[in-house]
Amino acid sequence: MSPEQLLTDYARIERAIRYLDAPRTTAPTLAEVAEVVGLSEAHFQRMFTRWAGISPKRFLQHRTAEVVKQLLRERRPLLEVTYEAGLSGPGRLHDLIVNAEGVTPGELQRDGSGVSIRYGFHPTPFGECLIAVTSRGVCHLAFVQRDDRREALAVLEREWPEAELLADQQSTRKAAAQAFPPPGSNPVPSLSLHVRGTNFQLKVWRALLAIPVGSVTTYGDLAAAIGDAKASRAVGTAVGSNPVSYLIPCHRVIRATGELGGYAWGPDRKRAMLALETTMPPAGTPARTPATPPVVRRVSVGGARRVRSA
Repeated sequence: MSPEQLLTDYARIERAIRYLDAPRTTAPTLAEVAEVVGLSEAHFQRMFTRWAGISPKRFLQHRTAEVVKQLLRERRPLLEVTYEAGLSGPGRLHDLIVNAEGVTPGELQRDGSGVSIRYGFHPTPFGECLIAVTSRGVCHLAFVQRDDRREALAVLEREWPEAELLADQQSTRKAAAQAFPPPGSNPVPSLSLHVRGTNFQLKVWRALLAIPVGSVTTYGDLAAAIGDAKASRAVGTAVGSNPVSYLIPCHRVIRATGELGGYAWGPDRKRAMLALETTMPPAGTPARTPATPPVVRRVSVGGARRVRSA
């Protein structure tokens, strides 16, 4: 699928999911959803199946809001496995191994000095993203909003104010392909992450990495999982500070009421991610979706110092 086609598909998928999630007394028909996105019924069926790996009819049986609320009612024990040991669970397509290095106050203060970061813009099943890598792994993944690449790059510059930033589509293409493997592809090599954060943020991000695909948790449960049940508000701030969207799955955290809650890259994108994940086949079943999460082999947390911006 061409990059242009991928981005066009997502724009229509976003509209379709927003329409499906709207309150109504009866479920919409396939023809009604196709009309909303401006396609014939047959064309929408092909486009949706290409994006999700399943038919729209099956997807309609898994409306995002209802599935998320059901997951919450089930109170699944999402985070009972130790972070370092890896895990597997319902809908989990890969094992996840986390080996994190603690950051020192001095490293945080240096703000990226001495670090060279290469970045590029790439299409994904959830719209265009900005991905950035250091020699140690992916340090930044964010989605472009309102087609504003300049603002997306400004966020990266604020995160690593003293680093050397170099535009390099070729160097980042491989990481983007690993983060968002195409449908039907073979398992991709594992990804390493290189992120900056406090010890508390790192603890929250580890807990996020422990949430299986197809599951959700709440801010309160996440706080309890890191051993501080009263820190829900601080946990929410740490979740919102996640510098590697999707790979560290902050989109799997919802409110205790069952509402989706906020998301830095917009509620529709969060709905699309959860909707796709909740319709994934059980573990061990070959996945066809382009959004199959990759294995994250190593998360290193480090500070740095500033050089120059390219």
